[in-house]
Amino acid sequence: MSKIIVTNSVTLDGVMQAPGRTDEDTRGGFRYGGWAVPYNDEIMGGVMGEGMANTGPLLLGRRTYEDFASIWPNMPDDNPFAAVLNSTRKFVASRTLTEPLPWVNSTLLPGDAADSVAELKKQSEKDIVILGSGELIQSLMRRKLIDEFVLLIHPLVLGSGRRLFTDGGASAALRLVDTKNTSTGVIIATYRAG
Repeated sequence: MSKIIVTNSVTLDGVMQAPGRTDEDTRGGFRYGGWAVPYNDEIMGGVMGEGMANTGPLLLGRRTYEDFASIWPNMPDDNPFAAVLNSTRKFVASRTLTEPLPWVNSTLLPGDAADSVAELKKQSEKDIVILGSGELIQSLMRRKLIDEFVLLIHPLVLGSGRRLFTDGGASAALRLVDTKNTSTGVIIATYRAG
C-alpha cells in the first residue's frame, strides 16, 4: 500500500496560503502572496527535486489543480520542475470539475474524495504526494489517510492567511523522522503519522 505524503511550505504561524506568487490566492483579502520565494535555496531545491523523483502521482484539490494547470504547462521545457509536473500522473479531487481535465495526465477522482483516495492508496505502487490543497488535506486527515508531512517551515510570521492546520480541524499525533536546515533559515521537517 502506498503512502499519502503532504509536502507544503508553511510559516511559523502555520499559514500555507499563496507561497509562490502575489496573485496566487487572494481569498480573504490575503496580501502576502509570494512569501516563500525569497527563502528558496539549493538545499530546498535538492530536497524538492529528490522528493519529486522518488514518488508517484500527485493528488490535488480543485483550487490547487486549476492554479497549477494555468502555470506549469506554459513553463519552458528546460524547467526541471515543469517537466516532472507535466509528465506526472495527477489525481484531482473536485465536486465541480468535469472530465476531460485540461492538464495532461490528469484524472478526476470519482465520488467522495476520501473514499477515492483510500482506494487509490491500495492501488498505487508508489507514494502519492499532495501539494497545496489545504481543504483536501483537512478532509483526508479526518479519515486518517495522511501518512507523512514534509513541511518547509519558513522563519516568517504573517498573522493572517489560510493555515494548514485549522481551528476545529482533525487532530493527529505525529513523529519527527527527519530535519534539514536551509541556508535561508527554512527547516524542512518530515513527520509521520502515529
